[in-house]
Amino acid sequence: MNLSPFKNVLLLLFITSTASCNSLYQTVNVKKSVPLKPDYASSASWAVLPGKYPALLDDFEQIQNDQKVDIFYIYPTLFSDKKIKDWNADIWDASIRKDIFQKAIKYQVSAWLNAGDLYVPFYRQAHYRIFLEEPSEESKRAWAIAYEDVKNAFEYYLKNHNKGKPIIIASHSQGSMHAKRLIKEFFDQQTLQNQLVAAYLIGTRIFPDEFESIKPMEKPNAVGGFVSWNAYKMKKLPKNYNEWFKGGVTTNPISWDSQKSSKMTNHKGILTEDLEIYPMSLRVEVIDGVLWTSVPKIPGRFFLSLIRNYHFADINLFWRDIEENAMARVEAWYQKNSR
Repeated sequence: MNLSPFKNVLLLLFITSTASCNSLYQTVNVKKSVPLKPDYASSASWAVLPGKYPALLDDFEQIQNDQKVDIFYIYPTLFSDKKIKDWNADIWDASIRKDIFQKAIKYQVSAWLNAGDLYVPFYRQAHYRIFLEEPSEESKRAWAIAYEDVKNAFEYYLKNHNKGKPIIIASHSQGSMHAKRLIKEFFDQQTLQNQLVAAYLIGTRIFPDEFESIKPMEKPNAVGGFVSWNAYKMKKLPKNYNEWFKGGVTTNPISWDSQKSSKMTNHKGILTEDLEIYPMSLRVEVIDGVLWTSVPKIPGRFFLSLIRNYHFADINLFWRDIEENAMARVEAWYQKNSR
């Protein structure tokens, strides 16, 4: 497996697992102008829209032509260069956009390509240092700017694109943290909850009682709730386990039910850098807040055996499993709502 698209993320994760936060980033007190705000009435502010799919998605087989569901996806933190002093990403910067397309769109959102129409807004994501430094006025402002974009994009999507269709919320890492708030404001105990097929809130801690009326889904064809997991190497725990993981919902993304472990033969498939699918490549164990996974049996597995934190591959490891599950939940939603 050629890991080149992930090498920066992998290096970052390796450093953070072996060094203190203070040694990675220095506190930056820089007052600079905020990057230009997206205008979601313009297609230029969207990475993906129906009718505006990037060519790289042509590499994936699209077996569903009649899309009955909308997928609103929020990408993870890709803005991590410690030499950059800005707190928020400039969505108009070519290098920022390249990372979003070549990492998030190609290797993550592609898992939902056959479940529905894709909507992916560019947003001014907060810099990775926000997770490492003590909270400050600058970091709080940066986080608020990022969420403001996500919220504005979703409001524009609802008003101009949705037209009453059922919705899947898909997200990873920072994206899932914003998605959690989005669900609280727009879906939880709201009329829009009736349109929620599922929320895939991957790569962050979501408590079982995070929402008032939206619950963890413990059946592969359940609808109207959420799933979540944080992947880590088998029998290893993060150093910040108690603060960032313990108590969070941990879905089994192979069985999609309450099973605490899986067989390798039931794993549907990893998506690797060469866009090959490798089924029956790993097994998982579910513990409190963490999804333990075996080292995948794929080319290049030696390098993966050196890494404890599989956060960068939370979606890739279960790419085919997510694809099939999302399509199954769409069908289950329509069956439930056609009665």
